[in-house]
Amino acid sequence: MPRRKLFVIVGSASVNSSNERLVNHLIRHMPDFQFTVFNRLDGLPPFNPEKSIQDPPQAIREFRKNIEEADGVIICTPEYIFSIPSGLKNAFEWCVATTVFSDKPTALITASADGRKGHEELQLIVRTLMGRFSADNALLISGIKGKINVAGIITDPKTAEALDRFMHALRLTFESVDHS
Repeated sequence: MPRRKLFVIVGSASVNSSNERLVNHLIRHMPDFQFTVFNRLDGLPPFNPEKSIQDPPQAIREFRKNIEEADGVIICTPEYIFSIPSGLKNAFEWCVATTVFSDKPTALITASADGRKGHEELQLIVRTLMGRFSADNALLISGIKGKINVAGIITDPKTAEALDRFMHALRLTFESVDHS
């Protein structure tokens, strides 16, 4: 059976962010999946509704193609000022007039100082895009900077347990994707 392809979108604008370290943790602990990590949201042009359908920029066509070709999508993001980061919102805006997320198995991680409002917003947006996720594959990690070290090791036992349950749910979700 071919390895499932997961497209991971890192919402943080920072280099070596806690979110990127979380993604690397998932990659290390899920070697049975093929990961493509997208951490260049700043390279996507500002949303332009006139170009969204008729003439999307090359970077947007590639971004959408990665989502379409993946067996599932993981979004790992911080919360900025009680919201998702603007770069992530921009990426979603480029997808709203398409079907790239329609019924796409999607997993959500919001890892931030608090993260509750951003996590709520992320879930609302992904539902609007018709991505498919459940409570088991939507994880909020508040206080992330005190729970993961610079090497990407989870230092908080409760967070480690929550991530283990999350990865188990991911496996169940993404392994059930029909490859035909």
